[in-house]
Amino acid sequence: MNRQQGAPYRCVRHAATNVLSHIAYPMDYDRCGMRKLWLSSYPAGVPHEVDLNGYTSLVDLCSEAWTTYPDRRAFGNYSNYLTFADIDRLSGTFAAFLQNHVRLAPGDRVAIMMPNILQYPVAMLGILRAGCIVVNTNPQYTPRELRHQLVDSGAQCIVVFKNMLPTVHKVIADTALRTVVTTELGDLFPFPKSAIFNRIARKGQPKFTERIDVEAFAFGDALKLGNGSTLDPPSIAFDDTAFLQYTGGTTGLSKGAMLSHRNIVANILQIEAWFQGSIGTEKEIVITALPLYHIYALTVNCLGFFHTGGLNYLITDPRDTARFIKELKRLPFTAIAGVNTLFKSLLSHENITEVDFSSLRYSSGGGAAIERSVADAWEALTGKTISEGYGLTEASPVVCVNPFELDEFTGCIGIPVPSTECRIVGDSGIDTPLGEPGELYVRGPQVMRGYWQRPQETAEILDEDGWLHTGDIAFMREDGYFKLVDRKKDLIIVSGFNVYPGEIEQVVANHPGVTEVAAIGVADAKTTEAVKIVVVRNDPDLGETDLITYCRSQLTGYKVPRHVEFVDELPKSNIGKILRRSVRELYGENQTEGVSDVN
Repeated sequence: MNRQQGAPYRCVRHAATNVLSHIAYPMDYDRCGMRKLWLSSYPAGVPHEVDLNGYTSLVDLCSEAWTTYPDRRAFGNYSNYLTFADIDRLSGTFAAFLQNHVRLAPGDRVAIMMPNILQYPVAMLGILRAGCIVVNTNPQYTPRELRHQLVDSGAQCIVVFKNMLPTVHKVIADTALRTVVTTELGDLFPFPKSAIFNRIARKGQPKFTERIDVEAFAFGDALKLGNGSTLDPPSIAFDDTAFLQYTGGTTGLSKGAMLSHRNIVANILQIEAWFQGSIGTEKEIVITALPLYHIYALTVNCLGFFHTGGLNYLITDPRDTARFIKELKRLPFTAIAGVNTLFKSLLSHENITEVDFSSLRYSSGGGAAIERSVADAWEALTGKTISEGYGLTEASPVVCVNPFELDEFTGCIGIPVPSTECRIVGDSGIDTPLGEPGELYVRGPQVMRGYWQRPQETAEILDEDGWLHTGDIAFMREDGYFKLVDRKKDLIIVSGFNVYPGEIEQVVANHPGVTEVAAIGVADAKTTEAVKIVVVRNDPDLGETDLITYCRSQLTGYKVPRHVEFVDELPKSNIGKILRRSVRELYGENQTEGVSDVN
C-alpha cells in the first residue's frame, strides 16, 4: 500500500497500540498508527497527498503564476492595480537593487514594516528573488518590540512605511541595519493619484526631520536604481529559509519561526488542492483585509491566490469600517478571509447591507475561534457559511480546515489538509481514545525547520519524529473532525493575534507603582478575548488609566490591556511562582467594561 492508501509507518513508541489498531481497524493510519478517519470526510476531488516535486523554490512557484497569467490583475488597492507582469517586472527590479546597491548576499535578512499596500508583494518577492530572507514586522510595533525583532534577526535592511520611520529611528543604532528604504501609500499608483494619496496619508502626521545615519532610499528611487542594474539570479535551495516569521510562547520574547521555501510551497499546494476539490478553479477575487505581515494572509491570500491567478484586493486599514465597506462595493469579490473581530465589525455597520454578496463563494475564518452568533449572522447576510480553520505560524500556517460546502457552521476546526497528519496525545505521551482531549500534534511538509538561533526551544516543540507539539488541547470526533477545547498554556488571542502574558507582565512590572502582576485572557465583547492584568500595587494612587497609558507607550495596540483589577496579593506556588491558572479562576470574570480600545 502506498502512503495515500494509508500504509502504516514504523513508530516504536506506539508499536503495541499499532498492532491492535490495525487488527481492529484495517483502514488508513498515520505513521504512528492513529486512524486517519478524516480521509473519509474529504470532499470529492481533494487528494490525500500533494506532490512537491514540481517546484524548486517559492520563487519558482510564483514565476509560474506571472508566466501563466501576465495580463491578469494580481493586486489591487484603492482601485489601483498591478498585473502579474507588473509584479514580475517590479519585484525583479527590486531584487536587482538589493543585490547591486544594498550589496546583500543570499541568506541575508531584510525586514518589511508596512500595512497592506501594493509595495508589500513587490518588496517581499524582490527579497526572495535576491535569495534573501523576509522578516515580517508589524508596522504598529513600539520601539521596544521592533528592537528585539531586528536585533534577533540580524536584519541589514528594512523596507518601511514612511509614517513608521520615527520608530525605526529610535532603535536603528542598536541594530545591524545599514540600509533603510522608505515608501508611501501611493508610490505605485499612477500620477496624479500617487501625489494625492501620499498627501492624504501624511495629513496629521508630524514631519520627520531627524537624520538617519545609514543609507536611505525612497522606494521609487530604489526601483530606478534596480532598473538600471542586472539581477544575477542566485541559487535557491528548497530547504533554504524564506521567512523568519516571528511568533512566541507563553513566556519570554518572540521567536523567529524558520519557514523554508519547501514549507510555504507545501502549504500553498495543500490549500490549492483543497480549493480545487471544494469550490472549483474559477478565477478568484479575494478581499485581503488581514495584514500581509501575518502568516494567515501571507500564505493563504497573498501567495495562495496569487499562484492560481487570483486577484488580491488589499484593504489598508480595515479598522475604518465605513471605508472598508465602500471598497467592498467596488468589485464582485468571490472570497474573503477574516478573524472573528473583522466579521463582527462588518456586520455591525449600518451600510453592510449595501454590499452585493452575490459573487461570494468562500468565507474563511481563522486566527481565533469564530463566535456562533457571528457565523449565523454572516450566513443570514451573505448566504455563505464561514469555513473555520486552524493553523499556527510554525505550520506555515494551515493545518485543518472545514469543507466549504457545509450547510451550517460546525464549531470545529475541520480536518487535516492533504499530506498532514494529526494526533491527540495525552499527558502520558500516548494517543488518547476518540473523543477524549489531549494535546494536538501535527506533522507535515508545512511544519517549520525550527526557531531561529533557538535550538533548545525548538527541541521543546518539535520532536525527533517531526511532530510539532502545538500546545493546544483538542479531540477528534469519529468522523475525523477536530475540535479545540482549550489552550495548554496561557496564550491569549486578541482579534486573531497572539499575545503572550510574559511579555505583558514584563512591561507592567517595570512600572514603579507595581509590585506584582499577572496577565490573563478574558472574554471581551469587542475582541472576543482581551488582556486583563491583575496587579498588586505599591502606590495606592496608581489607577487603571495610569497603567493603560503606560502600556500604550510600550506595547502594540492589540496587546494593551483592556481590563485592570487591583488586588492585595496574587496566588503563588510554594516556590513563589505566580500561578496564572489560579489567577484565571479567581479573576477571569470581568468586573470592568474595559478601559482601553485596543483596536
